[in-house]
Amino acid sequence: MSPAMGTPAAHHPSTDGPASEPERPRASLAVVVLATLAMLFAAWAAREVLVPVLLAMFLALIASPLIRGLRRLHIPIFVGAALVLVAGLALAVMLGRQLVAPAAEWMQQLPSELQLLTPKLQQVTAPMQQASEAAASVARAAADGDGPQLEVVAVREEDPWERLAATPRMALSVLAVVLLTFFFMVYGERLQRHAIALMPHRYQKRVTLEILQGLEREVSRYILTITIINTALGLAVAGALYLIGLSLPNALLWGTLVGLLNYAPYVGAFLAASALLLMGLIVWDDLGQSLLPVASYLVLQGIEGQLVTPIVVGQRMALSPLLLVLSLMLFGFLWGFVGLLLAVPLLVCAKMVLGRIEGLERWARLLE
Repeated sequence: MSPAMGTPAAHHPSTDGPASEPERPRASLAVVVLATLAMLFAAWAAREVLVPVLLAMFLALIASPLIRGLRRLHIPIFVGAALVLVAGLALAVMLGRQLVAPAAEWMQQLPSELQLLTPKLQQVTAPMQQASEAAASVARAAADGDGPQLEVVAVREEDPWERLAATPRMALSVLAVVLLTFFFMVYGERLQRHAIALMPHRYQKRVTLEILQGLEREVSRYILTITIINTALGLAVAGALYLIGLSLPNALLWGTLVGLLNYAPYVGAFLAASALLLMGLIVWDDLGQSLLPVASYLVLQGIEGQLVTPIVVGQRMALSPLLLVLSLMLFGFLWGFVGLLLAVPLLVCAKMVLGRIEGLERWARLLE
């Protein structure tokens, strides 16, 4: 805690310090639980509005160190934000042009490839299937009925008009994220100052300013560092897949998927390994060669997770694995894939805020 949060308010109760504020009554446990459930429901119900805003804030935090560097070069913040945004959009468009064709090809061929893959999976899982059939026969013999009844499931065909109507909404969402990212980069600092000016006490203004400035610098540095690490991991996986024998566009596609999933610790690694295993079994007939993609990924991800990230990020940003998985499940349920991307940064922000508020440090240690 900074020296500015020290003694003047304690010696002069009539000043702007915390001693001049009346103690607020504590809410009961039932009220806290109901308020938490109400907030979660509101976050789910307003996801179409919250997700673009939070994603834009996430992207603005990634760009914040770059904009500060441009400001040191005496480049105005408006121009620096425009340069960073245009560079990011150009990079995204270039990468998207490389990935659209292989992604569409995979989406078209995946159902038929999965049907061809079924015999391979049956050979691998033959012992388990035999054990399952034996257990099922024993259960049928012990049951009183005539056996399981068939259930008819109606399959709903996809309406092409729904897909056509969803395209403008997706385009508007992308445009909203781009515009909000630009405005957060340009006017985010001014918005912070105006919000702090609304506080009645000078002590609260000073402490809030210290928390927001420290939070913005450290979290933006953390997110930028994790983004660089995930990009390097995706490029390394793409290079390994290209050396194994995959074409360059397909290797970039799977490397990009790995880099995005790596924002979600544990869960993302499991999903990436499962996807690469499935891809290897589809592409190659030889079992040994089909296991090379997932084996290469596990080696590279192990190096990143056990050596690179702990050394670069350090223990200061360490989070509890259990709370990480719980937050990934919660935000993934609320906001889908974007929730998986935002779960860890939100948890890091919560830990840093709790660690900087006097009396709540133990709650920050709970997250470690």
